[in-house]
Amino acid sequence: MDMGFDKQTHILNACLQAGRILIENGSEMARVIDTMQRIAFNAGVKNAQMFVTVTGIVISIDNHPNAQVASIDHRTIDLDKVARVNELSRKFAQREIDLPELVRLLDRIDNETATFPFWIRFLAAAMLSAVLLIIFTHEYVDAPAGFVVGGIGFAIFYFLNHKFKVQFLSEFFASFIIGILAAIAVKIGLGVHFDNIIIGGIMPLVPGVPITNAVRDLVSGNLISGPARAFEALISAVAIAGGIVCVLNFI
Repeated sequence: MDMGFDKQTHILNACLQAGRILIENGSEMARVIDTMQRIAFNAGVKNAQMFVTVTGIVISIDNHPNAQVASIDHRTIDLDKVARVNELSRKFAQREIDLPELVRLLDRIDNETATFPFWIRFLAAAMLSAVLLIIFTHEYVDAPAGFVVGGIGFAIFYFLNHKFKVQFLSEFFASFIIGILAAIAVKIGLGVHFDNIIIGGIMPLVPGVPITNAVRDLVSGNLISGPARAFEALISAVAIAGGIVCVLNFI
C-alpha cells in the first residue's frame, strides 16, 4: 500500500532539513547524499532521487507528485551540528526515534544548538596562531606576538563578517590588519621575524575545511560541488594574500 501524503511530506522535510544543515555547516557532499538517502530508505522510500550542490538541494521520492527544493543561503563551519545530524540519522535507522520526532529534533539542531561565545573563539584562534607558528617555523620567540596578532585578526574578521556578510572582504581587511600589527610588533620589540608572525596570524583565516571538502567532493566524483568549493577556497586564499601584499607594499 502506498504511503500517505502526510508521511511523504514528513520524509521530504526530514531529508531536506538534514541535507541543508549538513551543507550549511561544512559537510562534504558524499556525507550529505548518504545521510539523505539513509533517512529516505529507513522511512520506507524505495526510490529517492537527489541533486545536491553547495547552493541548493532538489529531491523527489516515489509516489509524490512534485520535487521539493531547499536553498542554501549561507555556509559556515560547525562540525558539532554535522555530528549531531549524523547521530540522529543513526538513531532513526535503528528505530530509536520515529519520523515526526526526527523532524522535530532536526529543527532543534538547526535553531537551538548553542554556539561557542566569542571569547572562546577568540582564545582558540589566538592559541591556534601561536601553536601553528611554532610548528611551521620551529621558533618560539615570535609565539607571543603570533598569539596577540592572530587573536585580533580573527576578531576583526568575525565582526566584519557578521556586519557585512561578505566573507572575502572580511578576510582581506583582517589579513591587512594582521600584516600591520605584525610590522608594529617587530618595530616595538614584541616580535623578531615579521614573516613568522604573519604565518601564525593568518592561520585562523585559512580555508582548510573548504579545501578538504573540495578535494573529497572531486575524489567522490562530484564535478559540480568540488570545483565550486575549490574556487570558493581559492578566492578566500587570494583575499588573504591580497591583504598581506598591500601591507608589504607600504613597509
